Amino acid sequence: MATKWEGKSKGTVLGYKIFVFFIKNLGLTAAYILLVPVALYYLLFSVKSTKALFYYFNKRLGYSNIKSLWSVYKNYIVFGQTIIDKTAIGSGLKHKFTYEFDGIEKLNALLKQGKGGILISAHIGNFEIGEFFFDDIDLQSQINLVITDAEHQHIKAYLNKVTHKSNLKIIVIQNDFSHIYKISAALNNGELVCITGDRYIDNTKTFTDTFLGAEAEFPSGPFQIASKLKTPVAFVYVMKASKTHYHLYTRTTQTEQKSAKEILKVYIQDLELVLQQYPLQWFNYFKFWN
Repeated sequence: MATKWEGKSKGTVLGYKIFVFFIKNLGLTAAYILLVPVALYYLLFSVKSTKALFYYFNKRLGYSNIKSLWSVYKNYIVFGQTIIDKTAIGSGLKHKFTYEFDGIEKLNALLKQGKGGILISAHIGNFEIGEFFFDDIDLQSQINLVITDAEHQHIKAYLNKVTHKSNLKIIVIQNDFSHIYKISAALNNGELVCITGDRYIDNTKTFTDTFLGAEAEFPSGPFQIASKLKTPVAFVYVMKASKTHYHLYTRTTQTEQKSAKEILKVYIQDLELVLQQYPLQWFNYFKFWN
């Protein structure tokens, strides 16, 4: 991958403060309107992410040049909306949104089994508000969310002040790979571990496979753990269906006799199906394909 993900999100504390002010005092619509010039700025001046997105729409989805450029702009808009939504929901405005649980019974079944399981998601839709979905069903703190701690610390510190803290257990990815032991411990304890399967950090092992018609690299960890431990696997995505409506998708797959690469192939097929329905909600802003 010529241009790797740097593990950090864009933005400044001032930018987040402005959005929070608009959300709390003027409402979601006003905050959304503020995104129009912000998205245009990123379209024009965030060259690397714009090129990566243009490639996704133009080469992988087959859009025309004009449609691809317009889709890049709309993608920035939708991404900004997901950030605003996450901040609004975390700030106590969860009641302003509606939610649809597609396959929640599958998550409940995994929890009741008490055998552990891996929930694999991706950086599509609004994965970060998944913790608020999980809060509603995880009454005994049995779900662990695996995250990277490479966000800009000053932004994280500010958001922690203004947003609700989830009751979910958090496992932070560490450079010394100590998080692997925590993941194993959680699984051995019969808990669920939620992790994304579409990004990797330097010095970690990857698998290469065909995704949307071209080769791309995926972290091997989630798929190897599921295969070696014969752990039940479910794919979960939280997609923005409309302005204030979110759709949580949960799909289970049989993994007992599958290798890590076979599980990855099923994951890729599932990811492609979701992106067919929500093409604008692909939020990997780096050169993803080889």
